Amino acid sequence: MIALRYAVSALALSLSLTAAAAFGIIGATSAAHAVGPYPAGAVPLGTEPIGGAQLKDPGVIVNLQTGVPAPPTMPGASFLVADMDTGQILAAKAPHTPRLPASTLKTLTALTLIPRLDVGAKIMVEPEDVRIEGSRVGILAGTAYSVPTLFQGLLLASGNDAANTLARANQSVAVTLGEMNATAADLGAFDTVAKDPSGLDSPGQSSSAYDLALIGRAAMLLPDFRGYVSTRTASVPGGRSGDGKTVPGFKINNHNRLLYNYKGAIGIKNGYTIAAKQTFIAAATRAGKTYIVTEMASADGSWRPTAALLDWAFAHGTAVTPIGELVEPGTATRPGLSRTSGGGATEGTPGTASGAEALRQSTMARLPALQPWVGAAGLLSGMALVGAFAGRSISSRRN
Repeated sequence: MIALRYAVSALALSLSLTAAAAFGIIGATSAAHAVGPYPAGAVPLGTEPIGGAQLKDPGVIVNLQTGVPAPPTMPGASFLVADMDTGQILAAKAPHTPRLPASTLKTLTALTLIPRLDVGAKIMVEPEDVRIEGSRVGILAGTAYSVPTLFQGLLLASGNDAANTLARANQSVAVTLGEMNATAADLGAFDTVAKDPSGLDSPGQSSSAYDLALIGRAAMLLPDFRGYVSTRTASVPGGRSGDGKTVPGFKINNHNRLLYNYKGAIGIKNGYTIAAKQTFIAAATRAGKTYIVTEMASADGSWRPTAALLDWAFAHGTAVTPIGELVEPGTATRPGLSRTSGGGATEGTPGTASGAEALRQSTMARLPALQPWVGAAGLLSGMALVGAFAGRSISSRRN
């Protein structure tokens, strides 16, 4: 079994070291055991979708109070807007319908690999990495790049070559995909199946507006990830090309246009393929509130519809009755199945792994205090998870 756990430091000095790991993700599965989404976004008959019963309603879902306008029209086939801190969902449309994620899946790739790869390491790029289809950073085969540079290439320039390099360095692309699917299952992102770490369209690959919000929210708990996705410009060092010529370094720009145009934007990731259309995970903070928006299968690649929905959330979010919630990591069970007393799930769903002490300590050493938008609800849920999983063992693979 492949296992995963990452931890985020707590705020109270009085907590013990174990309690200080106030938010964890734990998982174990293999690529062969990854379970796919339900057909057409449906859940088994008689069960409630993850996050709340209203999330299965057709059309735009919102509970408006007197004097609160409807959310602006979103061009995507699916969308969701939620309070990043509390996890309360304000509005959505087809939130559990599986769709192609395109490069928003790189958020799950980064969430999975950031705790696993040594931030001080360098990774040699292989010819197979640079031959990959789609968008590329321009890294050179035969040149070694630092892990942070490769993550910048992954998340700013949406480099499929960087995605393949990072995934391969984590033992193999197959191992990484297994761990990505384990991470998704632990989050409760049961509409998500990863088949390519870059997000390139692959048979069976999917996610949903709800799942992308879970993934984006969890990734933003990693300080390294937050740093990458909020960066507008970065430098990639030069190297030698295959014919031995020296190639100078160059700059890359973040593809997320919201960062340049919306006050308070803090990330996260956009994506596009012809089949997936425009996909997006966005987050912004203003006056102590942070909202996350996800969008899938949109014909409009502009940042403006996302900005309009964020404006609506900032103006009316506290006056809207939530339609559901983003579940906390480790608390959800695939609909129709039940948790076992040991914390796993029956019916062949991915099990849960134990507590990665070595990985926890190495991750904790790199994490500063939680950001102000991480609220008490998330902190308490994380502490409960730590208590539930304390004392178990977990494997950690790093390069």
